[in-house]
Amino acid sequence: MSTGESYRAKAAEFDARARREIDPLLREQWDGMAKSYRRLAEQADRNAQLDLVYEPPQPRQPVQQQQQQQQQQVQPGAQNPPSEDEPRKEQP
Repeated sequence: MSTGESYRAKAAEFDARARREIDPLLREQWDGMAKSYRRLAEQADRNAQLDLVYEPPQPRQPVQQQQQQQQQQVQPGAQNPPSEDEPRKEQP
């Protein structure tokens, strides 16, 4: 049984419960559940037609490792701009 078919079966079950329910508020709740499951079935049918592959993103490096790599990439002898923590020196 496909996912869409499973959702339709559940929607039919909720419809049957709504028909048997005496309390109008509960009947409305069962009708809402049935409607939601019919929408899920339609979405599952659309999803089944797609050919998607999930590729998780690469794990992120901790900030400390990123800073070390950035420092290693700086060329020796090049003048680096002062960081926000360092006071700026006036040029004569």
